[in-house]
Amino acid sequence: MTYLLALDQGTSSSRSIVFDAEGHVVAQAQLELPQIYPQPGWVEHDPQEIWRTQLATAREALAKAGIQAGQVQALGITNQRETTVVWNRKTGLPLHHAIVWQDRRAEPTCVALRERGLADTIQAKTGLLVDAYFSGTKLKWILDNVAGARQQAGNGELAFGTVDSWLIWRLTNGAVHATDVSNASRTMLFNVHTNTWDAELLQALDIPTSLLPMVKPSSSQYGEVTPDLLGHAIPIGGVAGDQQSALFGQACFKAGMVKNTYGTGCFMLMHTGGNFQTSHNGLITTSAAQATAKTEFAIEGSVFVGGAVVQWLRDGLHAIQASGEVQALAQSVPDSGGVIVVPAFTGLGAPYWKPDARGTITGLTRGSTVAHIARASLESIAYQSAALLQAMGRDVADVGGATVSELRVDGGACINDLLMQFQADLLGIPVVRPAVIETTALGAAYLAGLTVGVYKNTDELSALWRSERRFLPTLERSRALELMERWEHAVRQTVL
Repeated sequence: MTYLLALDQGTSSSRSIVFDAEGHVVAQAQLELPQIYPQPGWVEHDPQEIWRTQLATAREALAKAGIQAGQVQALGITNQRETTVVWNRKTGLPLHHAIVWQDRRAEPTCVALRERGLADTIQAKTGLLVDAYFSGTKLKWILDNVAGARQQAGNGELAFGTVDSWLIWRLTNGAVHATDVSNASRTMLFNVHTNTWDAELLQALDIPTSLLPMVKPSSSQYGEVTPDLLGHAIPIGGVAGDQQSALFGQACFKAGMVKNTYGTGCFMLMHTGGNFQTSHNGLITTSAAQATAKTEFAIEGSVFVGGAVVQWLRDGLHAIQASGEVQALAQSVPDSGGVIVVPAFTGLGAPYWKPDARGTITGLTRGSTVAHIARASLESIAYQSAALLQAMGRDVADVGGATVSELRVDGGACINDLLMQFQADLLGIPVVRPAVIETTALGAAYLAGLTVGVYKNTDELSALWRSERRFLPTLERSRALELMERWEHAVRQTVL
């Protein structure tokens, strides 16, 4: 048997999955990652907990699979993107908690960049809109606000990385400080046309180049796991940010193919091949996972609060005791009763980009119940995702591209049939759920497998992709458009 090990370090948990060569899950392990909220709008993780939980799940997954590390052909890493870690090169200790992608503290820096007229330059070079979402301004905040950080950085004592870099560093015992193009493209410091760090952008944010990791293709040799960690050296052969990894795992290798991941947030990507296409509809352009040195791109829209709205129902409203109860509660009513929940807990992402928006519940009547709010909360995930695909459709139409024929879905919340059917109804196209929904981890495993020769090419990977269910739209298009207009009206009420 051929085995591949994928480390999937996410926002709310660390997971490890052992796959066979056909992409079947052999064994997996998962540990929750504690969230730290120092003040409203701030979100942090302990980098040591990221490492501890990720290593523990890797060991557990191998044990569950009943295999030794020496039987694993290669290891792939996929990770929450934009989350920023700075550590001391000599001690390996983090300088500060990791600042999570959802964190909004760097917004003043973004305002300053816009006022300096740098927004167009940044978008042209990186494909990104100026926003606190991305790593560069988070890194600047750490350098500006942690005592002694700037001096240490100037002395070359510090290393910056997104979570993949932090894990590679720890897995190789500090021998390798690297990242891949897909993660680098999320920093707002990386020129995606040349696949290099950009001197002008580094200067604009006052970031020394000595902090930065080496950048490699997503499918590449990144070194080896130190033998004492898992019992045997394993080649690290694949690295990609979680959403680009999911696009790869969904076998969306051709221009026009689209996937949506329903996780803590929702992330929709459309592959655009070698075409760097600037969005005029509130989306961003990003590097796709790259199996070679050839540049490949995707258009992306990011919803900040997707599945996290279910956690809010559980932990905030105490409407349910476990996340799995939400579908039954939502289905206890025939519809949302006119209630619309806009979960703008940390602002609104694409295609709206309203950092100051706050969550709202509209359409309440005396007859509204917690079941209606639960259903509206679930539906908010589909509404936000539909708004993304509509924006993508406008972008594609601008360049004479083909219309999207289906949406491939993955992530934890895609197992919710009610949500997937409502998504198909809103979009008016089939929503296709794959046989393996762990496509984020699968993408990392595939990238690693390509590096070590388990797979010859992406055509071989396309042949492995299988669907489990197709959700076909049943709603009249006029009704779907009416519902979307009600959603957009609710969104307009989220900013005071």
